[in-house]
Amino acid sequence: MAPITYESIKNNKDINTYITAGNDALGVLGYTEHGFAHATKTAETAAALLLQLGSPPREVELAKIAGYMHDIGNMINRQDHAQSGASLAFQILDKLGMEASELATVVSAIGNHDENAGIAVNRVTAALILADKSDVRRSRVRNPNLDMYQKDIHDRVNYAVRKSSLTLDDEKTCITLKLDIDTSVCPVMDYFEIFLTRMVMCRRAADFLGLKFALVINENRLL
Repeated sequence: MAPITYESIKNNKDINTYITAGNDALGVLGYTEHGFAHATKTAETAAALLLQLGSPPREVELAKIAGYMHDIGNMINRQDHAQSGASLAFQILDKLGMEASELATVVSAIGNHDENAGIAVNRVTAALILADKSDVRRSRVRNPNLDMYQKDIHDRVNYAVRKSSLTLDDEKTCITLKLDIDTSVCPVMDYFEIFLTRMVMCRRAADFLGLKFALVINENRLL
């Protein structure tokens, strides 16, 4: 059987249904966008990082698959969504015929991507963590109007981010998350209030890949 590809996963109706259902559920709960935009950006960012680090093509492909599927557990419940998502992914990918060692890599990455209980256990997991936690952007806010985004700190912080980038330096020793934050929308401290644990997780994921992690906000290096 041919290896499972990222394109086949992106075109899988069942998987896309689960992503949609999870995103819809989080919308009811007041969370930012966790749909196809986030899934695709996470997949492509994780893959790009591993590609730059010289990972073999199949590992890069597995990072794309894990990145695209990492939030399907949200359709069950936001609580422990990484673990429930990993269980779902196992059933789906096993049914599709993914080879056991690849299945283990993808499932462990999905199961370890959340900051409440996750940790980088392989290179795909590390790349997924960095890609997922760096996706902070205005377009993730569902209700971009003054009354709505000011009520919720997650909306406020995402809405304040005018530009974000995750880049590996030329020497391939440090990965930097660079943010341009509109401080008229929220102070930088609001970012740390909700994202500090995620940034610590990113630092540990970078360390797993043999990299330093830097956070630069409005041209000031903070980590």
